[in-house]
Amino acid sequence: MEWFLVLLTFFGALLALMLTGINVFVAFLIINLTATGLLIGERGFGLFINSVADSTSNGSYATIPLFILMGEILFRSGSVDVLFDSVDRLVGRVRGRLYAVVIVIATIFGALSGAAVAVSAMLGRSAMPNMAARGYSPKMSATVILAGASLAPIIPPSLLAIIIGSLADVSISGLLIAGIVPGIIVSLMTGTYVILSVMRDPTLAPPDTPPDDTTSGGAAARGSALGAVIRMVPFMFIIFMVMGMIMLGIATPGESAATGVIGATLVAMLYRRASLGMLLQALTSATRLSVMIMVIVASSTLFSQLVAFTGASQALVGWATDLGLPPMTMFVVLMALPLILCMFIDQIAFLLMAVPLYDPLVHALGYDPIWFWTIFLVNLTVGGVTPPFGYTLFALSAAAPNLSTAQVFRASYPVVVIFLAAMTLFALVPPLVTWLPGML
Repeated sequence: MEWFLVLLTFFGALLALMLTGINVFVAFLIINLTATGLLIGERGFGLFINSVADSTSNGSYATIPLFILMGEILFRSGSVDVLFDSVDRLVGRVRGRLYAVVIVIATIFGALSGAAVAVSAMLGRSAMPNMAARGYSPKMSATVILAGASLAPIIPPSLLAIIIGSLADVSISGLLIAGIVPGIIVSLMTGTYVILSVMRDPTLAPPDTPPDDTTSGGAAARGSALGAVIRMVPFMFIIFMVMGMIMLGIATPGESAATGVIGATLVAMLYRRASLGMLLQALTSATRLSVMIMVIVASSTLFSQLVAFTGASQALVGWATDLGLPPMTMFVVLMALPLILCMFIDQIAFLLMAVPLYDPLVHALGYDPIWFWTIFLVNLTVGGVTPPFGYTLFALSAAAPNLSTAQVFRASYPVVVIFLAAMTLFALVPPLVTWLPGML
């Protein structure tokens, strides 16, 4: 069978199963078992077992449950409420203040969670009602929340970056650090869009005042700001323990994730939000999500081995290099595929399908792996906010019942434009992505 027919059969069957609504790991499992039996026979199931064992015993994957647990503890303990209030007070007396608060909070949450859906749901529950009550534009509020939530998979710790680094055999530390500058740039681009929009149409944001406006400036205002900074210090400490230790070369991603869990627990205790019940809920939720991710990753690893076994991977590399397209043109082609497909299928599902095929192409075409996979990661986040099946959109719609799905969809279009503009910038100016990891 021709290599393109092999790929078409594999991916067509996988997509067809996913469209039936079954779990991603079940779809992979069915394809893997069927292909193993047809291509290799009974002895192939030994390969199946060894592949699963190797994947689940990979030490680099230990960071996944630890980062998930860290985020669960912070969210379930209610410690994030303290952070929200502190940022709210620091932003001060500006028009559209809550837009700025949400952008800053989402950027910080991205460094504490790594899950866009979780941040979108949390901001939808906490920020959206407050903004609506104060007369903020529902559409602009949803746009800011979606843009902020989409920073979570980019700014470390990013679960998607860890998965990419493990599957593509790229430095996980490098990928995590590479997301810092792009995440900040996207955050600034979102803030610029909000400022220009409010300047053009002042009705998008009412005149606003700080929460402690009952005091008339002076020492009271300064004391409030100082108190807000002090309350934020523990969160900044967690971020340093996670990313600072990696950048300084003191700890591996797994070790920094463990210190992040300890730090999150200490912060919850410091704010008197910790309890055995909360910790048990966080452990249960983190375990459930981690097991699901690990099963999917193990299934994807075997899937990539089966595709390589047929020779389709090598044939695809040969075909792509024989085209003779300029590297940047080929880069656009490779980025167009996830941009389109992630409108319809889960980001992790596409990631696990694409990495085995893209990885040999990245090396054959001479791309810097850190640069390519970081932009690929940004590209995946666009799928989460692109109608009709973006998970981040549905999370916000469910968390903010005053918004219709149609309103959320319309609010997502500026976010898509911002992210596409950022991807173009990162592609044309690679040092924006590679400079910071290069200092490791």
